Amino acid sequence: MLSVLDLFRVGIGPSSSHTVGPIRIANRFSAALADRDVLGLVERIEVELQGSLALTGAGHATPKAVVLGLLRMEPETLDPDKADAMVADVYTAKDLQLADGRVIPFDPETDIVFAYHVLPDLHPNGMKLSAFDANGDALVEETYYSVGGGFIATAKQLSTPPEDDIVKTGSDVPYPFGSAAELLGICADKGRAIHDVILTNEDAMRPRAETEAALDRIAEVMLSCIERGLAHEGILPGGLKVRRRAPEIWAKLQASPQSNEREQIFDWLNAYAMAVNEENAGGGQVVTAPTNGAAGIIPSVIKHYCADAEDRTVRLRKFLLTAGGVGLLYKQRASISGAEMGCQGEVGVACSMAAAGLAAVWGGTPQQCANAAEIGMEHNLGLTCDPVGGLVQIPCIERNAIGAVKAVNAARLALHSLEQTKVSLDQVIETMRQTGIDMSSKYKETSQGGLAVNVIEC
Repeated sequence: MLSVLDLFRVGIGPSSSHTVGPIRIANRFSAALADRDVLGLVERIEVELQGSLALTGAGHATPKAVVLGLLRMEPETLDPDKADAMVADVYTAKDLQLADGRVIPFDPETDIVFAYHVLPDLHPNGMKLSAFDANGDALVEETYYSVGGGFIATAKQLSTPPEDDIVKTGSDVPYPFGSAAELLGICADKGRAIHDVILTNEDAMRPRAETEAALDRIAEVMLSCIERGLAHEGILPGGLKVRRRAPEIWAKLQASPQSNEREQIFDWLNAYAMAVNEENAGGGQVVTAPTNGAAGIIPSVIKHYCADAEDRTVRLRKFLLTAGGVGLLYKQRASISGAEMGCQGEVGVACSMAAAGLAAVWGGTPQQCANAAEIGMEHNLGLTCDPVGGLVQIPCIERNAIGAVKAVNAARLALHSLEQTKVSLDQVIETMRQTGIDMSSKYKETSQGGLAVNVIEC
């Protein structure tokens, strides 16, 4: 069974599927050259970006990600500032140092190919990597897919059918579940909260102290990202000339922190969410939650409702475990990839996760937490992914602010009743999946429809 720590990963912006995933893919390919004992024969490497990686890769910094991966960088540990300098050196020198120390010619402008005409069948985010010897013969050729949230898969993994139409979750945890109904059944049978069940499952994967330390680090990276975003002013890269607005909103809040205006809560949530997504758009360090494009929603909610509480650590862990449990359901039963589901699979899922997490922090029952998650998604169904200019800026930054407010409202609505909502969480997840399948590819991270074609880029 997947871990919640697989969902919450530290990486860099602007995209988990177009930046974090390609870093991992290129890194894995680099390692494969050594594993197959052909590294010493490699004289040229070519990377072909397919589908959405080609159509919006330039705006999502995918070429930069490819270079970082070939340089054997890991998204969790690389320094964003140093990474920019390393990539600039490769672009200038037009060469690449391999793991054995040899330097081969590599021009990102020509050796990274945007194959706009290739639309992969297995997943929209395809990436083919090839290594050649001095004679031009292929030594290794592999195709990988960036499947959302920083997760990657081979063609074999994606083409292997499940045993049946119900998601299999594995048996190496005490409480395996493949649906919300099963999870709620476990909670009812054992008399335990969702976060307790999830944490017990995590115990089967590593010592509890390691899990708690990882959750604490995830929370701190999220909160640190907010702080950086509130302090950084200026224009975001990419050509749209989008101005960072979170610092301005923050300054106004600081000037009147005790305002009696009820709607001011929106401004706090807006500032926090936008701070994260402006950092993400600038290539800063963020946590996939569950993706980079939706990275601001959960941090915004935990900042406002958990970070300054006396029981801060307890709240943060409870929130992340509950939200992560809900996220696992979406990952296992549908998808968190904008290229597959549209933005309902990113912002919609993040809103659903945050709503469940907040309901848990507010003392909600497992059923109320599931209700909150259902409400959070139900009112994001059909949300398209149509980034202007292929950049994770318009409408992505404001969309996270709206998603954070919506998550809080979903949690509040859920706590007003004890019974299950008329639409179950499993039903809304399946509806999202079906909606994503039916949605035109124009609205699934290709920048070929919606705002992307109706808004002048510059």
